[in-house]
Amino acid sequence: MLRFLSTRLWNGLLVMIGVTFISFLLFNYIGDPVNNLLGDTVTIAQKDAMRKSLGLDQPLLLRFVKYVGLAARGEFGISYRNLEPVRQLLVSRVPATLELSLCAAILALGLGIPMGVYAGIKRNSWLAQTMQVVSLIGVSVPSFLTGIILILIFSVELNWLPAYGRGDVVRFGAWSTGLLTVTGLKSLIMPAITLALFQLTLFMRLVRSEMMEVLRTDYIKFARARGIVDRSIYFHHALKNTLIPVITVAGLQLGSLIAFSIITETVFQWPGMGLLIIQAITFGDIPVIAAYLMLIALLFVVINAIVDLLYFQVDPRVRLA
Repeated sequence: MLRFLSTRLWNGLLVMIGVTFISFLLFNYIGDPVNNLLGDTVTIAQKDAMRKSLGLDQPLLLRFVKYVGLAARGEFGISYRNLEPVRQLLVSRVPATLELSLCAAILALGLGIPMGVYAGIKRNSWLAQTMQVVSLIGVSVPSFLTGIILILIFSVELNWLPAYGRGDVVRFGAWSTGLLTVTGLKSLIMPAITLALFQLTLFMRLVRSEMMEVLRTDYIKFARARGIVDRSIYFHHALKNTLIPVITVAGLQLGSLIAFSIITETVFQWPGMGLLIIQAITFGDIPVIAAYLMLIALLFVVINAIVDLLYFQVDPRVRLA
C-alpha cells in the first residue's frame, strides 16, 4: 500500500512539474507582461524599471525556480484584467464551480447508475428502450443548447427559475454557498441539470453495457444454478463487478465537470472559474490562465489517486497484485 501511494505521489509530482513549466512558458512566449500592465503610453525607462521589478531581466532558469516556489505557496502574480492577486480571484470563484460540479455529479451518478442497472436487467422492456432513446438525445445535444432550451422554458415562458446568476449566498469565511438559500437553490437547478445531462446518459449507457456483459459470465450462471435469488445476484454479485469501470470513468468525468464547466457557466453567467477563464482568454490574462492550468492539473492528479485507492476496496485482484 505504501509503495503504491509513493509511486502515485511521484508520478503526480512529475506531472505537476511538467504543467508548471508549461504555464511558466506562457509568461515568456505569449505577449509581454510589461506592456499588458503599463500599456504603450509609458516611456522605455518606465518599462525597464517594471521589467526589473518583476524579475524579467533574470535568467530563464532562475525565474522558473522562483516561479515554482511562488506557485507552491499559491502565489500566481497579479491579474492583468482585474489588477488584483490571482489567488484572491480563484478563491472567490472556486466555491461556485465546486458547488455546481458536485451537484451535477451527484445528479448524474444518483440517476445514471440506477437507470443503467434497470436497463441492463430489463433490457427488453419498454421503459429500458425509452431510456436508450433518451440517452441518445442526451449524448447528442450540445450542453449550450440544453441550457438555452431550459432558460426558454423555465425562465422565459414559465418564469419559475432565474435565467442567470447564483442567487443569494451564505458566507463562511472565504467559502460561500447558495445551498442554504431559496434563490441559491433555484439558481442552481438549471445549470446543474445542463452540466449533468451528458454525464448521466454516459453513466447509464456504461452501466447498462457492463451489467449485460457481467450477467452473461459463468459465475452468474453458477449462482443462478445454486438457487440464489435474483436480487442478490443483481445487486451483490453483478453490480459490484460492474462498478470497476464506472469508478474509472466517474473519476475522470468529475474532473471534467470542474475543468470544462466553461460553457455551462457562460450560458447561465455562473460566477465560477469557467466564466473567469473565458474572460481571461478573451483579455489575454496570462497569470489567470497559468494558475487555472495548474489548478486543473492538480485536480486531475488528486482524483486519479483517489480512483486508484478505490480499486483496493472494490476489486480484490488489485490488492493481491
